[in-house]
Amino acid sequence: MGEYSVLIGGKAGEGINTAGLSIAALFSRLGYRTYMYFDYPSLIRGGHNYAIIRASEKPTGATRTPVDVLLAFDQNGIEIHRERIHDGTTVIYDASQVVKGEGYGLPLDRVLKEEKAPPITGNSAMLGALARAAGIGREVLDDVIRGSVPAKHLEANLRVAGRGYDAVDHVFTVEPLDAPALPILTGNEVTGLGLVHGGLESYVAYPMTPTSNLLHFLAGHAEDLAIKVLHPENEIGVILMALGLAYAGEKTAVGTAGGGFCLMTEGLSLAGMAEVPVTIVVGQRPGPSTGMPTYTAQGDLHFVLNAGQGEFPRLVVAPGDLGEAYAWSATALSLSWKYQVPAIILTDKTLAEGAYSFDIGA
Repeated sequence: MGEYSVLIGGKAGEGINTAGLSIAALFSRLGYRTYMYFDYPSLIRGGHNYAIIRASEKPTGATRTPVDVLLAFDQNGIEIHRERIHDGTTVIYDASQVVKGEGYGLPLDRVLKEEKAPPITGNSAMLGALARAAGIGREVLDDVIRGSVPAKHLEANLRVAGRGYDAVDHVFTVEPLDAPALPILTGNEVTGLGLVHGGLESYVAYPMTPTSNLLHFLAGHAEDLAIKVLHPENEIGVILMALGLAYAGEKTAVGTAGGGFCLMTEGLSLAGMAEVPVTIVVGQRPGPSTGMPTYTAQGDLHFVLNAGQGEFPRLVVAPGDLGEAYAWSATALSLSWKYQVPAIILTDKTLAEGAYSFDIGA
């Protein structure tokens, strides 16, 4: 079998996104090309979050409905995704939360209590159970955990992962591929790296999904990347600060979504009139108005092409995958400065927040 699909689901605040990235890393270490879609409601805690990871011999950028393994932290993790379960699906669930379980039940409450580990380490138990069910060696599992868990929590996560590994049976075998392990990056991260490659010096943003993580990524690596990252009080402050930086000679980019871009349109017109080169990353999500903040859409092309009063030249690029996101982000920033016009990078939630195997040389 050259392709696998795994879904992990639970409540908001339980680290489902991080757990999904660890699952993707597990397959990546074996040479597979992965894609992860993360679904979550617009809630801080509660609701149902899930990540679905597809691992294949060839590059992939989409998920499929049936899953080979379902990891459920609660009853919703099973009931909401019942249509994905088929005869060959391995179900692993938290027996302390799931009443009607089918498959392997992990007594996570008891495990965490015995190991004196915090609740978030339950993700490592699920990762360990997945590794055992898929015939993935303990050394690969431990290596992935060491690469994703902070040092102060490492030992607890390794212990809990071992308990999960020992709690299930070997069901099938994921055969290693003769291919290099590639890093798992989101579209936001690659867009940020592309901007830096294009000469970015300052990034200004107010957090607005789906580009919030672009702000978080660049802020977290600002010192390493030798850039300034600024977080003003709102989107109007963002565009005006960016125009000031660009006027002073700083190669500057901003990030927003449709609702925030609405507030930036007068600033965009000023950039067009004054020939100030500023690059705007617009992550599309459903509208109108605030719309659905955590889901995807592709309806803003005409908006960004015609935004602002009067006519002025602008560059608009719409990358479709990680390679294009990296190349066109760098190109948009460079061309904006070469021709002294505003540039817009149009992405969407699926690309911006989706996680892919990234081969910069491809």
